[in-house]
Formats: sequence, C-alpha cells, structure tokens
Amino acid sequence: MNYDTLFTVMRRLALQAGDVIMEIYDRDDFDVDRKDDDSPVTTADRAADDLISAGLRVAFPDVPLVTEEQSASHGQSVSTFLIVDPLDGTKEFVKRRGDFTVNIAYVEDGTPVRGVVYAPAKKRMFLTLPDGQAVEEDGALDPDTVGDLAPISVSQPDNSALRVVASKSHRDQATDDYIGKYATADTKSAGSSLKFCLVATGEADFYPRLGRTMEWDTAAGHAVLIGAGGRVVRFDDHTDLGYGKSEFANPFFIAYAPGVDLKTG
Repeated sequence: MNYDTLFTVMRRLALQAGDVIMEIYDRDDFDVDRKDDDSPVTTADRAADDLISAGLRVAFPDVPLVTEEQSASHGQSVSTFLIVDPLDGTKEFVKRRGDFTVNIAYVEDGTPVRGVVYAPAKKRMFLTLPDGQAVEEDGALDPDTVGDLAPISVSQPDNSALRVVASKSHRDQATDDYIGKYATADTKSAGSSLKFCLVATGEADFYPRLGRTMEWDTAAGHAVLIGAGGRVVRFDDHTDLGYGKSEFANPFFIAYAPGVDLKTG
C-alpha cells in the first residue's frame, strides 16, 4: 500500500462524503428506513457509501473493500482490506444531535493501521498521516487542500481520577457497573466513533464498550487511537482487538490510554 496516496484519497473522500451528508442533514425532512436488524438507515448513509466506495475502488482496485451498506461485502474472508462506515451514528443523525461520523480505514494483517474519522456537523477531523501518526486537522477542511495538522496523543491517566467516555445511545447497566470498578472524576457521553477520538486526544482516558459493534464501527477510530499511542483490547482477555473476524463482528472491548489500570469484567 502507498500510504501517501491512501492519506490523500481517504481524507478527500471523507470530506466529500461529509458534504453530501450535511446537504441531506440540513433538509427539512429525509427518509429513514429500517435494516433487518432494526437499525436505521437514511438517504445520507447510502449516498455517502456510494461516493466513498466508488472512490476507493478506483484508487485501490486490488484491495478488498468491506462497507456497512453493502451486505455482499460482509461474506469476505480477508485480513488486509479497506473498511468503511459511511455514516456512523445514524441515530444521532436522525435525532439531529451532531455526533455522527464518516469512517474509512485500512486494515493490514488484522490491524487497523490507517484511518480517518470526520464529524461533519462538528467540523472535527481526525486522521493518520502516511507515517501512522494521528493528527487533528484545523482550518477550512477543504478536500483538495490540507489544513493545519496538530499531532494528538493519549493522556497520562491518573488512576485515582479517571475520565471515562461511554456511548450516548447504547449506555446500559452492565457498562455502568463496569465503570463503577474504577475511581472516576468524570464520565461523559458521545456518539459514534468520536469516543475513540476523545481518548486519542487525551480528552478522556478510556472507553469501555459492552455491546454489539461491527468492525466498520471501530476500525477508523481504532487506527486513530493507535496513532495517538492508545490501545483497543478485547473485554474478556485484554488481548488486542483484531480485524477480519467472522462476519466482521466485534466482541466487547475497551479503548484506553495505556496508563489506565484495566479491571477485569
């Protein structure tokens, strides 16, 4: 993989998809359908997926592509691939809460090594440089002109006063019980893959997820977090979360700054 080309293409497609999403978001109304698992899907999900998928297939025709909105891609058995969630946080999008993101990642030998997370309603963009360093881009966020890139890094946690981020739409008692094992100073909620990015920037120390997710939900945020010095591990045995699993389904996991003293479930 040419990481310079990958950086340029992923960044441009994420921003272009964000423009498409926001055009629909700003309408008075838009269609909301239901998938087989009863999760919502909108015109924006499909339009963003069409744009990103087409762009990736032109740029990287020989690299397998997995995307949430194309069920035919979910039957692949791959360890190195591109993976896309064109609109993560559709519930936040439908409720017009702004916590939704465009996610594109490249997985190499089961590890997400490069990624971009773009929150178009919040105008925050997190991505990995060609060398893998995670940065946040400031400025106009123009698809054709890279703005100011500020390196980001995970926190040096204080285990007597940890800052936790948890899901806004999927918070449950099991999650609260697990968080209760820690000495916490602050607990905040966020939607979509922004939770990974809040750990990556040091705005939170850890993010536990005791619920169903798919690899397209996590790969881009995971790549950004790795690039900022963080880790994502399985909840059950604290080994690194791998990708290319059966049907691209994740177990429970914990995303964290390495200084956090992880507790068992």
